[in-house]
Amino acid sequence: MELELRGKVAMVAASSKGLGFGIARELAREGALVSIGSRNEIEIFDAAEALAEETGTEVLANVLDATNPDSILQWVENTNETFGGVEMLVVNVGGPPAGTFDDFEDAQWQAAFELTLMSSVRMIRGVLPFMRQEGGGSILTITSCSVKEPIDFLLLSNVMRSGVTSLAKSLSQQLAPENIRVNNLMPGRIDTDRVRALDTMNAKTRGRSVEEIKASVEQGIPLGRYGTIEEFGRLGAFLLSDAASYITGQTIAADGGSIKTVW
Repeated sequence: MELELRGKVAMVAASSKGLGFGIARELAREGALVSIGSRNEIEIFDAAEALAEETGTEVLANVLDATNPDSILQWVENTNETFGGVEMLVVNVGGPPAGTFDDFEDAQWQAAFELTLMSSVRMIRGVLPFMRQEGGGSILTITSCSVKEPIDFLLLSNVMRSGVTSLAKSLSQQLAPENIRVNNLMPGRIDTDRVRALDTMNAKTRGRSVEEIKASVEQGIPLGRYGTIEEFGRLGAFLLSDAASYITGQTIAADGGSIKTVW
């Protein structure tokens, strides 16, 4: 299937590695001009170099602090100045700290709000003028399967990512007349640094090995394994492309069949 992304401009947050990198790579493989952002300067410039070398497309690296409104605005401005507009946006951030209700004071709740929900609001607000100028666009928010089935030790993520999902649904209704689509993509157990860290924490808590924890989790996944960032990236690129032009307002899981809810 041709996604017809050649020459189109995409911004992908939190993309030096993991889920964001997976989507950025698929977009670049399809010929999109990709602007990637991450807090770690060395990692994001290395990622841009690797993507450009692999795909032959132009990749712009940006140091991005998703908790800083000025940093988000600078990312949008850099992208527009370099590529002349924005047609696709991937809203993505690293997850807030793991823990349960008794672990967090107001400061941790506020930090999670700024990191996860307000960063989404600010990124979308930043690109909308350019999408409207282009006559349309596509926005993809990355959350978690926890918005369907909350995860016990990820309380902050459960709450804040549910807010992002509601934001995406609400905006899909508001922006549809302007030909701007908004969808939400929920990763299940994808083999990333974040998931490996959670498995390690879970192993320490339960007094088991990481291998045992992973094997136990895989038993609950109908496909019997963790997903890859390549699989996740391909789905993300499809949802951003015009090949998915009649899909908006949807929350879609890449989870190997794990979620048991009907809706």
